[in-house]
Amino acid sequence: MKKPIPIGVSPRHVHLSQDDFHRLFGSEATLTRTRDLTQKGQFASEQIVTLATAVGKIDHVRVLGPFRSATQVELALSDAVRLGLNPPVRDSGDHEGSPGITLIGPEGRIEIQQGVILAQRHVHMTPHDAREYEVVDKETVFMAVSVPAHSGNRSAQRTIIFGDALIRVHENHQLDFHLDTDEANAAGVITGDLAVLFKIGSIPMQNNRNYYPKKHLYNEYDVRRAMREGRIIIIEKGTLLTPSARDLGRGKEVFEYR
Repeated sequence: MKKPIPIGVSPRHVHLSQDDFHRLFGSEATLTRTRDLTQKGQFASEQIVTLATAVGKIDHVRVLGPFRSATQVELALSDAVRLGLNPPVRDSGDHEGSPGITLIGPEGRIEIQQGVILAQRHVHMTPHDAREYEVVDKETVFMAVSVPAHSGNRSAQRTIIFGDALIRVHENHQLDFHLDTDEANAAGVITGDLAVLFKIGSIPMQNNRNYYPKKHLYNEYDVRRAMREGRIIIIEKGTLLTPSARDLGRGKEVFEYR
């Protein structure tokens, strides 16, 4: 068994474009670093905003740096329900078809037309880590959360296996499994606890880079991503497709039946 991977719990947060930052905080404002995050170059800032919809609002939402090319809001599902939103589960930066929201800062407010997502759970790793765990960038795997040691005010021990954990490989990444707060609470874990990576029947991507990672069940997001990345989804006996996935891929030459 490969060594366990540290868990990082990611609360709701906002990534801002530089233009949107100045609209919210003023033309002379500076994005002020308060602490570094696990991933190199990423940091929490002292700036906070309010998220608002016609249904409700959430105050004191942290802005993370550095600036992005487009503003993005990452929520847990319970946050989205509170705001009356139904965001898709997406990899960071994939905003197509996502809802918009109003952001309020001390010097102004903006309305984005899209950019609110539930972040797909994911594992950061280096190319060296990827070779060790026998995975490649954009592959999806299972992550089994280890039962945490009982101490202090920790919650009751729970064991959960998370599917559809996206592998994200970059030479600057630090090995880390990111969950949102809802996922972490369901598993009874905090930042620093451990999870174990494993796969079931994955296609050897190193030799089949045009194939999408093998799964038992494919949804619309899988088909959309495969089409965007020019990959083929293999359909074997026992493979399941959601109706929306089947409709989206019909006639698009994205499925290969075996």
